[in-house]
Amino acid sequence: MNLSAFALVVTGVLLNAAAQLSLKASVRDTGVIELSTAAVLPTALRLSAEPWLWFGLACYGVSVVVWILALSRVDVSIAYPMLSLGYIVNAVAAWAWLGEDMSLGKVAGIGIIILGVLVLARS
Repeated sequence: MNLSAFALVVTGVLLNAAAQLSLKASVRDTGVIELSTAAVLPTALRLSAEPWLWFGLACYGVSVVVWILALSRVDVSIAYPMLSLGYIVNAVAAWAWLGEDMSLGKVAGIGIIILGVLVLARS
C-alpha cells in the first residue's frame, strides 16, 4: 500500500470515528430515546436542531466518498480490517471527550486490535 492509499484509508477511518462521536454527542443531553409513536416527532425535532447530528451525518457522507477512493487503490481484504483502528480512536476520544470509562479490558482489547492491524499490514 502506497502513502496516498494509506492516507485515504486512515482519513476514512478518522471520518467514520468522528461521525460516531458526533452522533453520540448529539444525543448526550437527550438521554434514552423512547421507541413510541408519540415520541417520534418531538424527538426528531429536538435532534434536528443538534449541530453535532448534522456534523456526524456530513462526516459519514464524506467518509463514503473517501472510502470508495481508498477501495479503488487497496484490496478490500486489507482496507476493511483497517476500520478496526476506528475502535481505538473512538475508545480514546470517548474517554477524553465524553468522559466514558477506560477499563483494563478496553485497554487490552485496544492492544489486541493494534497487534492484529500490524500483522495484517505486514502480510
